[in-house]
This record gives sequence, C-alpha cells and structure tokens, in this order.
Amino acid sequence: MDIQWSEVVAFVDRILEASFTVGGSAVTVADLLVVMGVLVAAWTISRVLRRGIERLLRRRGVDDQGTIAVTLHITHYAVMLLGFMTAISQVGINLSALLAAGAVFAVGVGFALQGLAQNFVSGVILLFERSITPGDIVEVDGHVVRVLRLGIRTTLCRNRNDEELLVPNSQLVDSTVKNFTLHDNSQRIRATVGVSYESDLRAVASALEAVADALKWRVQDREPRVFLTEFGSSSVNFEISVWTDDPWRAPQFRSELMTGIWFALKDAGITIAFPQIDVHFDGPVEEALSRLPRAS
Repeated sequence: MDIQWSEVVAFVDRILEASFTVGGSAVTVADLLVVMGVLVAAWTISRVLRRGIERLLRRRGVDDQGTIAVTLHITHYAVMLLGFMTAISQVGINLSALLAAGAVFAVGVGFALQGLAQNFVSGVILLFERSITPGDIVEVDGHVVRVLRLGIRTTLCRNRNDEELLVPNSQLVDSTVKNFTLHDNSQRIRATVGVSYESDLRAVASALEAVADALKWRVQDREPRVFLTEFGSSSVNFEISVWTDDPWRAPQFRSELMTGIWFALKDAGITIAFPQIDVHFDGPVEEALSRLPRAS
C-alpha cells in the first residue's frame, strides 16, 4: 500500500494544532512540545552547571557534602524555575491570575526567608572570595575563634575554651572581622609594665630586651621591640612587643612574657610601680592636726 505523505503530514498537523484552554489562553499540542523542549534544555543546562559548580567548590577546598548538596539543589531549582517561566512565556499562557493569587503568600514567605537568603548569599560570597577558609583564626564580635567548616547558612567555629559556635555567614560578611591567618600567621604579642621614676631606664630597657630575646616561641627573624610609651602619674611605662607565628596560643605566650618581665625586673632590683598619692598639708592645717589628741 502506497503511503500518502501529504495525508500523514496533514494528520500530524491536525494533531499539533489541536488546542485546549489553560488559564484563559488557548494552548496547542505544538505549544506543549515547545514547553517540553525548553524544560529538557533547562535540565541539561542545570546538569552541566551543577557539575561545574561541584568541581569549583572542591578546588576551593569545600569538602562538606551538606554544603555542596544544598548549593547544587538550589542551583538546579533556580535553573528549572527560569526554564519553566521561559517556556510558559513562549506559549503565551497568561499567569497573571496565578501570580495575583499567590502574591500575598509570596510576600509572607519572602519576609520569613529574608534572613535565610541573606546568610545563603553571604555563604556563597565566602566560598568564592576565600577571605575566610577552614583553619583560619579570626576575631568576630570580640571572640577569637578557629574556623572549622564553612556552611551554606552558618560557619562552624571553635573558641579557645573548646566551645563550638555557629556564626551566621552574614555576620562574617557585614561586620569587621580580624583574620590573623589571612596572608601569614604572624601576630605581635604585646605587654606593658610601669617602673618607678627612681629606676635606671637603661637597665630597665636592657632587662626587657633580654626577656624578649630568651622566648623560645618568638619568630627568630623578627627582632622584639621595647618602647618607652609614657611618663605616667605614678610610673614610667614601657611596652614590649614580640612576634609569634602561632596566634591561637597568644594568651599563653603573653602570660609567659609577662611572667618573664616580673622576674627579670625583680632580679635586677627594679621596682614595678603602682598608683600612689602624696598628700601635702599647708602649715596651719598641719599645726592644727598636730594639736589633736592622739589615740592611746
């Protein structure tokens, strides 16, 4: 039997032109095929994009499976949503009624997810900017912590008391954060001490320099510094600064430095000053006080 191709084409054309109504708009079978094609293309783009993002995150040192999975899922949903909206607009379906019905709900969800979205965007910025990475020692909100893991919403840290803290990513992005290990691990340990005005300042400086030089943990290629900082009301004040490459142990090192200063000044016979007040009376007042009866 001979196939009449014209009849086949006409039959297929009638199928493609068959229409039905969706949201007040006429939609044909051809339009549905266009929608399917756009969605398939969006799914393919999402798959390629997710593979690239996963490789990029792993090269950036992100090994947490939860963070990677959430990032990939959000990327997939965003691409598919964009593809769906593009497909709907291509076939001319009017979504105004649907959007109007869900407007109030969308506004409520938007307010509820505002903080979550802010932390998510901040997490993405931290992952790609690399200004804070796992292992860094940072000071945030007055607390010195070690970064353990960067999450998509929060960053897991541990402080010097071995307490684990969950810091919102937005706080790391929006506030001033001191990163002790951004380019190197060097940190200056400082200590101050005041000596009496009767002290030999050359001997004081020499004793302080000897203490700083003897510290085993200091960075050897960076010389310690001793500064005379102030002639105070009760003391002559000095500051000693020493470099270390282990900022996590800075409180311990500062304690060792101050302990060394105490014993060095004591051994040298130098008085560590403390606040004192000298009271002087005028002659008449002093004479009147001398006439007061003494306690037996």
